[in-house]
Amino acid sequence: MASTRTLSDKIFLFIKGLAMGAANKVPGVSGGTVAFVAGFYEELIYSLQKINRKAFMLLVNRRFRGFYQYVNGRFLLLIFAGSIFSYFSVSRVLDYFLRHYELFVWSTFFGMILGSIYYIAKDFKDWSRQNIITIIFGIIIGVSISLMDPAKENDNLWFVFFCGIIGVTGMTLPGLSGSFILILLGNYVLLLVDSVNELYKIIADVFSLNFDFIHDQVRMRYLKIIASFTLGSMFGLVFTSHIIGFLLKRWHQIVTALIIGFITGSLGIVWPWKKEIYKTENGEILFDSLGNKVIENYQRYFPNFSESSTWYAIGFIIFGILILLVLERYGDKNKKAREVSE
Repeated sequence: MASTRTLSDKIFLFIKGLAMGAANKVPGVSGGTVAFVAGFYEELIYSLQKINRKAFMLLVNRRFRGFYQYVNGRFLLLIFAGSIFSYFSVSRVLDYFLRHYELFVWSTFFGMILGSIYYIAKDFKDWSRQNIITIIFGIIIGVSISLMDPAKENDNLWFVFFCGIIGVTGMTLPGLSGSFILILLGNYVLLLVDSVNELYKIIADVFSLNFDFIHDQVRMRYLKIIASFTLGSMFGLVFTSHIIGFLLKRWHQIVTALIIGFITGSLGIVWPWKKEIYKTENGEILFDSLGNKVIENYQRYFPNFSESSTWYAIGFIIFGILILLVLERYGDKNKKAREVSE
């Protein structure tokens, strides 16, 4: 599959990885949804499934080229290179826009999710009673998650490892936002804000050959937290992909129906018109290491159509839908071209 890709395919796959990485960091948005709509979700799942005992034996026997080909290495490398690069670049730009143009960013994501629902539903042919019930069940789960109250922060390393497993579901299960689940678990700021900022500082120190952080208990604690979260994410990514791959192979239509439900239910999380409820301690609002107020949850409301900002937001919703339509058109064109070449 990877061998038939042109240079433009590889560049666009890296860009898809960028989009997936940025989406994974935004609470309410699922990187798996990006993968599903962009047309590489099943390849992602089945490639991750290849990380198994056979792949491990290939590594042990130093058959690195065989391992690379067996796990669809070029595909995984491009996707995860894009996601990692996004995490340290695009997602930080996104943080800026969320701070200064929050309504319009959420509106764009809302439109993109609406577009993704259309994209998936139009190719879904089996509207049986069983699948409709499954869709409704998925919607109920998605809406229920959006209404849950977050837990308190917990830096226990085993719990952080568990957060890694749960948080990575946003990549493997479209419609479930890993970042939002981390908010519900109470560890979003600890794992995706404070720890990342600390990692930046540590990397900068390493490049400047300054290793004083080794003697700093606080910074070493953050390193342990990052390591636990990373290991949990890696384990969760492989583990959940095996489960989802198994389910897709045997109950493809039911799983797709559940995904449609999850994505539809996630609309409540990314509803553009909402007010932040900030996390407080002893009556005072808490701030993260960047000086931003820590958001605990959201209070949603209906827009005022007499305000110009509402109509701008609606325009961005339409813009988000158009983004998905353009991606869909490019994906279909690319797919047809590849079929012809084969």
